[in-house]
Formats: sequence, C-alpha cells, structure tokens
Amino acid sequence: MTPRLTPLALAVLAAAVLAGCALGPDYRRPEAALPAAYPADAAAVPAAGQPQAVAPDWWKLFGDPQLDALVDTALARNTDLQQAVARVEQAEALEQQARAAQWPSVDLGANATRSRSSATTGQPGGGGTGNDFRAALSTAFELDFWGKLRRASEAARAEALATRYAGEVVRQTVAGLVAQSYFSLRALDQQVVLTRETLKTREEGVRILGIRLKGGASGRLDLDQAEALRADAALQLRELERQRALAQSQLGLLTAQAGLAVADAPLQAAPLPPVPPAGLPSELLARRPDVRQAEQLLVSANARIGVAKAAMFPSLSLTGLAGGESAELSDVFKSGSRIWSLGFGLSLPIFDAGRRSAQTTQAEARQREAVAAYQGAVQSAFKDVADALVNLRAARESQADAEASERATLNALKVAQQRYDAGYSAYLELLDAQRSANATRLQTVANRQAQLSATVQLFKALGGGWTDPAATEAR
Repeated sequence: MTPRLTPLALAVLAAAVLAGCALGPDYRRPEAALPAAYPADAAAVPAAGQPQAVAPDWWKLFGDPQLDALVDTALARNTDLQQAVARVEQAEALEQQARAAQWPSVDLGANATRSRSSATTGQPGGGGTGNDFRAALSTAFELDFWGKLRRASEAARAEALATRYAGEVVRQTVAGLVAQSYFSLRALDQQVVLTRETLKTREEGVRILGIRLKGGASGRLDLDQAEALRADAALQLRELERQRALAQSQLGLLTAQAGLAVADAPLQAAPLPPVPPAGLPSELLARRPDVRQAEQLLVSANARIGVAKAAMFPSLSLTGLAGGESAELSDVFKSGSRIWSLGFGLSLPIFDAGRRSAQTTQAEARQREAVAAYQGAVQSAFKDVADALVNLRAARESQADAEASERATLNALKVAQQRYDAGYSAYLELLDAQRSANATRLQTVANRQAQLSATVQLFKALGGGWTDPAATEAR
C-alpha cells in the first residue's frame, strides 16, 4: 500500500525542494575600469632600500612612542569611534533578527478563567459556574518558497558588514587626524624654537644699534629697521604659539583628553617610514574600508530586489497549537485534556494598484544607484592614492633643495654680518639676509612636515599600507 502524503507533509516537502530557490539576481561584483597600476609619473618615488610590508597600525612606522600612545588612546576613547561601535552593534542585532525570521517562533500560553453563564437564556446548564484552565504551545512559520526571508537575511548581513567597514573608516580617519595633528604640533614646536632664536638675535641687534646710535656710529634709520624686524619676529612667535595651543587642543579632542599637554619635541626626530615601491597594483584598493562598505551596500541593494519580487508571489504560512484544557487544573496535562490544531494559510496578491511592482522598480533603481556609488568609490580611491603618491614624491624631491637653500642663506647671512661689521655694506643688506635665512629655515620645517603628511595621506588612501611584491613571490 502506497503511503499518502498529508497536505502538511506536501507543504514541508515543497519547502525543502524550493529551499535553494530565491528570486532576484545573485550578486556579481561590477567592473571598475582602472589601470593595473598607478601612473608611472605618480608611482616613480625614489626608492630608499628594500620596501617593507606595512602593518594595519601604520602609524607605528614613524617610530614615535608619543604618537603611538596618542593614537592608541584615541582609538580607545574617541567619541566618534564609540558611536561607530554602537552602530555596528545595532546592525549586527538587525542581522540576527533577519536570520531569526527564517525559523518558526514558539510561544507558551497559559490562562485560567472562572465564569458564570446566564440562567435566563434558556441554554442548557444556564446559571452554572465553571472553571477553564488552558496551557498550550503555539507556533507560526512562513514557508520561504520564494526566498524572501533569505534575501532579507542576505541584505541584513551585507548591511551589518557595511556598518562594520564604516566603523573602520572612522578608525582610519581618527588615526590619520591624530597623526596629522601631531606632526603639525611638532612642526610648530620647531618653528617656535627657530623664531625664538631669531627674536633673540634681533633683540640683540636692536640693543647694539641703540648703543651705536648713541655713539654716532649708526643712524636712526638702521635702528628703526631693526626694531621693525624685532617686532615682526615677536608677532610671528605669538602667532606660532597660538597655533600650537590650538593643535594641542585638537589632539585633546581627538583623544578625549581635555586639557592634554604634549611636551615640546623637534620634528626632525620623527623618522620617515619606508618608501612605497613603484607600480603599486590598483587591486590594493579592494581592501580600503570605504570601498568595502560601498560594495556591501551594493550587495544589500541587490538582495532587496529579491525581497521586493518575492512580495509579488503568494505567501504560505503554517500555524500550530498543542496543549491541554480542562475545568480542573490538575487535569490539564492528562491525555483526555489534550488539544491541538494545525493550520495552513495562503495569501495571494490580486490587486494593489501597482504598489508591489513599484516597490520592485524602486529596489532595482536603488541597486543601480549602489552600482554607481561603488564604482565612484573605487575611482575616488584610485585618485586618492595617485594624489598621495604625487604629493609624497614632490615633498621628497623638494627636501634636498630646501636644505640647500637653508644652507646658502645661512652662509649669506654670515657673510652679510661680517660685511656690515666691517663697514662694507649697509644695514639693509644685513636685514635682507636675516629675512631670507629665517624664511628658508621655516620652509625646511614646512617641507619636512609635508613629507610626513603626504605619507599619512598615502597610508589612509591605501587603507593601511602596501605589501612588498618580492616578499609575496618568495612566500
């Protein structure tokens, strides 16, 4: 005798057969038309030894313990990062909710009532008083024939990953801001030292010219010019000290340390990290957190098409109840008190004035928007890396010229001082030499800071650094 399948068994079998079926397109990464490597003029950075692999904590390559401590503190205490962590937790909870929707929910219900019926209705047993005790497990389950729940879970998972990558974007941004602010602070430290030396020299010049004026060896014009230069240096020093205080306050905000005090230190003490090898492959962009975030948002938008399409098909659901009911509490769980029910529901959309169709069209448009956003993120990332390489190369190539200019102007100042002391030149020549020497010394510091800033920019643009191709091939 061939066994017969009940409607419930048929429904379960159909659900099992169609379990691998899900409406909507499966995700495929869209093409991003990019060169295999960055432009030769941008990548041709002078090599300084064998390039090394860069760790995710790229800021440690600068070899500055104080910078390391500031970044670590910022990553632990920065309020923007704490908000990002909370958003990640929210997204992961939403993903868990979406996964849970694919499973039946089981609830336990229990109630007890005592009631009296009317004696004047003519019903049998009217006017009597009775108890009703009931305890039962109930369940409800939507059969995911068309993959709506699976697509919704896929979308939620992608959104959770996107939120996680968004948190990594915040992390990299905070680390970059701390490094940039710290190097700016160090550059200001060095500029303050140089300007104080300049001010001290000019104050001494004013003092000497005052003595010479009284002795008739110098004119009033020389003294006025020297006093103007002294005042300029004093104004410049106060402005640099103001900027340093603001940079220190910015570091305090980034690290969540109100009233932070950072000790003075020269910028030259911070070593430059390894130089990136020429011809960095553009595939490195795939690890940037903002690019990964854009791709996961595209995955989610792609899955939402399946959710919208599944809503246009019939929805099937199963319900069930099992328990006991009795007039006496002690009899609720006896075999004669058992109650149960099984239900099968079908909901078929007939007419909705195009609402579901419009939702599908909207989901498809959002997916196209996400494609464009992903491709734009990749192109923007490529530009960021190319620009950072250009800036780094320019700063490195300018350093030698800046140092040569500084040496030349300092030598010229020395000669101008000797000529003035010997009476061979006017004081104006000495003033010009002092201005040039001060400007080139400050420019050398600014160029050094530009190298460090461009390096930070490159690390951020690459999403953390690069890997030595030779080392990769060796493995």
